[in-house]
Amino acid sequence: MKLNPLLALLSAAAIGFIIGVSFPVQITPKLTPLMSFGDGNCTLGGSSIIGRFSEAFRNNNSTVEGTPPSQSNATSEVQVLNMLANAKPKGADKLPPNVVDRVSDLHLRRLWGHPREDTPTRKYLLVLTVGYSDKVNVNATVHKFSDNFDLMLFHYDGRTSEWDEFEWSKEAVHVSAMKQAKWWYAKRFLHPSIVAPYEYIFIWDQDLGVETFDAEEYIKIAKKHGLEISQPGMDITRGVKTYDVNVRRNDTEIHTSTTVGKCSEDDNAHKQPCTAFVEVNAPVFTREAWTCVWHMIQSDLVHGWGLDWNFWRCVDEPEKQIGIVDAQYVAHHVGFTLGNPGNDTADGSRRKVRLRASSEFGMFKARLHNADKAQAAAR
Repeated sequence: MKLNPLLALLSAAAIGFIIGVSFPVQITPKLTPLMSFGDGNCTLGGSSIIGRFSEAFRNNNSTVEGTPPSQSNATSEVQVLNMLANAKPKGADKLPPNVVDRVSDLHLRRLWGHPREDTPTRKYLLVLTVGYSDKVNVNATVHKFSDNFDLMLFHYDGRTSEWDEFEWSKEAVHVSAMKQAKWWYAKRFLHPSIVAPYEYIFIWDQDLGVETFDAEEYIKIAKKHGLEISQPGMDITRGVKTYDVNVRRNDTEIHTSTTVGKCSEDDNAHKQPCTAFVEVNAPVFTREAWTCVWHMIQSDLVHGWGLDWNFWRCVDEPEKQIGIVDAQYVAHHVGFTLGNPGNDTADGSRRKVRLRASSEFGMFKARLHNADKAQAAAR
């Protein structure tokens, strides 16, 4: 008996439907929910952007028992995984996420024993640019900082081993490069990923008088007032000054502006250096502020002139978050010291070094001006 073709087709469809109902098969891809997924430094949770995406995904993926999730939910899972893969640091894309270590520190460790038994990374970091001739003042400065600080010295004269006469030197990180300026070192050795563990980073000159200074008390005051970028007040009875706003006051714990001199004029009251201004000789940064400042440092402009005029770019409220700590003050003993004194016409002379620093200031201002214009035009 020959079957009618149409009848045969309908019979096959009916049999297929009955089998499908009897033995349901989930063909939508199902991914493992993201309960704890990170790179060793960034775990997923409700407080992170990716964590919130993951939480939303988990909620959407919850269905009535026995009901398969929708295709759109599976797509959300794939999107989250793709975002996580894209979030890896450049060069780490071939590694599994849980082995990626994004940050480091400047804390010395033993070559023996178990890593978990090493002394922990300190809470804060002190960085000094030094020459061996400054050893007396540098030694005095280091003793004003507690054991809560890791220490890094940038040596511009090539003399490092001589510092071992001081016990604290054996626990410091020493970086030596001949005749370089502080901001040259900072750009190359203080990358945000390296200083990420430190709540506050002191990047100081070597010629500061610290007789009345206490670093722990300083940090308490900076935290109390929410200062992201700060410096100690400058005691001009024992040292020099560059700007009125940085001079120590006797009647307040901190200040963020001044009305002395030209700053008394209304047009200048809310401009640098009358307000929200910290000098480059003794700045203190939170790690968040330093991340921004580090990116602003230009690799070829080694003197850093003009950075202090633009620190305001790296905080949300400059007139509140940039200030001078009067209760903890220092003295700047010497002014401009880079370069060789004597023959002003010789390469490396103090005059020629200062000319380059001044020229760099102009170049930096021009770059910022052009960058601001380009950003405004792109909006």
